[in-house]
Amino acid sequence: MAEYDKWDIRKLEILRTLRERGTVTATAQALMMTPSAVSQQLTNLAKQLDVTLLEAQGRRVRLTDAAELVLRHAEAVFEQLERADAELTAYAHGEVGEVRVGAFSTAVPALVVPAVRALRAARPGISVQVREAEAAEAYELLGAGVVDLALSLAAQAPSAADSRFTRVPLLADPLDLALPHGHALAGAPVVRLADFAAESWIFGGSGPWSDITRGACEAAGFSPHQGHSAAGWTAILAMVEAGMGVALVPRMAAVRREGVVMRELAGERPHRHVVAAVRRGAEEGAAVGRVLEALGEVAAGLGR
Repeated sequence: MAEYDKWDIRKLEILRTLRERGTVTATAQALMMTPSAVSQQLTNLAKQLDVTLLEAQGRRVRLTDAAELVLRHAEAVFEQLERADAELTAYAHGEVGEVRVGAFSTAVPALVVPAVRALRAARPGISVQVREAEAAEAYELLGAGVVDLALSLAAQAPSAADSRFTRVPLLADPLDLALPHGHALAGAPVVRLADFAAESWIFGGSGPWSDITRGACEAAGFSPHQGHSAAGWTAILAMVEAGMGVALVPRMAAVRREGVVMRELAGERPHRHVVAAVRRGAEEGAAVGRVLEALGEVAAGLGR
């Protein structure tokens, strides 16, 4: 095994400074050392490397050919250390790093993808790895350390009392009403949820979206009649387009369809709340913080 410990970086730096400054005294001043300390360090380096590094030249010293050879190789080391230092500084300031994100299906195109695009332009050293995962899986992955950040509906997120995670509110996503194009109220000046108490409603049979739809309708004074059940927005909007019923659709999940009219509701507009979660303490990590910032900026744009 090579004796790497004899290549002392601090002593090599003193030798390099001596070549630049020309005298032991000037070297000592530049490095805030005493001349005797400079001489002692260079003597020790010569012993470690088992070569003569300096020769007397009047009142000055001259670097030997061996010293020049040593410095030629040392310069490559100094250059690599400068690169390492720059990368560590960038890492500490959130300029580089990989962040793994688990996000539910509608959050990927609406929040995560725009955030990744913004980061690519502003901070190309940050790599984001995206994994589509609904809440239960996302939080399992987060707890296991497989992802660094999870996006979910607030209703599905761990409670604030869960000491493993920190929750970060991102977005209050408005719920709009999806109507068939030919519906009598599709072109009404004002649309209120209570106007659709007698309609056939389309929403999932269970889970958070069923709870959100039922909760919004009950807050408007009626219990919705579930005419059809579907979990995916493509299926829900296809059924609305076919005139099979109406549905509440989160704004960031809406996909334009010719036969569907999306109407903003008057009065107390229902929302679903989207949150990010990280392992407690991880929000202080610079790269994770940059991703949270980018997600927050996209969410703010959607909110406007």
